[in-house]
Amino acid sequence: MELNRAAHAFATLGHPGRLTVFRLLMRFAPKGVRPTEIAEALDLKQNTLSHHLADLTASGLVSVTRHGRSLYYAVDLDATEGLIGYLALDVGRGRPDLISPLFPEQKDPAMRDTDFDVLFICSGNSARSIFAEALLRDLGKGRFQAFSAGTRPGTELNPFALDVLRRNGHDVKGLRSKHISDFQKPDSIVMDFVFTVCDTAAAEECPPWPGQPITGHWGLPDPVKATGTDAEKALVFAQTYAALRRRIAAFVELPFESLSRLSLQARVDAIGADTEAKA
Repeated sequence: MELNRAAHAFATLGHPGRLTVFRLLMRFAPKGVRPTEIAEALDLKQNTLSHHLADLTASGLVSVTRHGRSLYYAVDLDATEGLIGYLALDVGRGRPDLISPLFPEQKDPAMRDTDFDVLFICSGNSARSIFAEALLRDLGKGRFQAFSAGTRPGTELNPFALDVLRRNGHDVKGLRSKHISDFQKPDSIVMDFVFTVCDTAAAEECPPWPGQPITGHWGLPDPVKATGTDAEKALVFAQTYAALRRRIAAFVELPFESLSRLSLQARVDAIGADTEAKA
């Protein structure tokens, strides 16, 4: 990355408000986010957010696309990679004493092929993340240990979700609603993958996970918000289950033993993008 462009990008991120917006967009990457959703998640006024987004876009770190009447802002991953590379390799001269401590659990050139620990997060841990936990447990062929959690305390499993799981042959004994803090204790399992399966969970401010797990945002609409008759609500839950089943079925078939972290991250992103379009 050229010096002046890097200086512009660093100066842009030097403002706390712009850095906060950029950090939120990174949690959704590579997908874009509408300004109304950003403003709601960060409790920002629209005019303040507009200035931050304009500056981030001008720096080249963020791109904007239009879909219908909505604008979507997304991190430009190539520009961000260039900026991080400039800081690590040009400014830092690639010193191993600076770079190596950042990746103590890095698994390049290939991920191990057994015993992956995977956490699915949503807001309530009552439906979507519970679906994902049960699906990975049963489709994972013994290679995965699946967990789920919510960002809202005190929730309970949704009866429509439990009914969908039973009808699809999943054992629901042992499933329970859990808070994300249960997995953030000093002695907690170090996750290999962390997925958010709803937009509100991706917007939550969570500390970095130990071990640098591969992360993915596989957001789906909340079936708990479905309205209508019980039959109509049950249909929405079944559709949500089917969308997650497609994603997880594709995920468990990945050739983990031959993929680098970079390639695996790209596959995880692609699964969320491709199956969302079909959901």
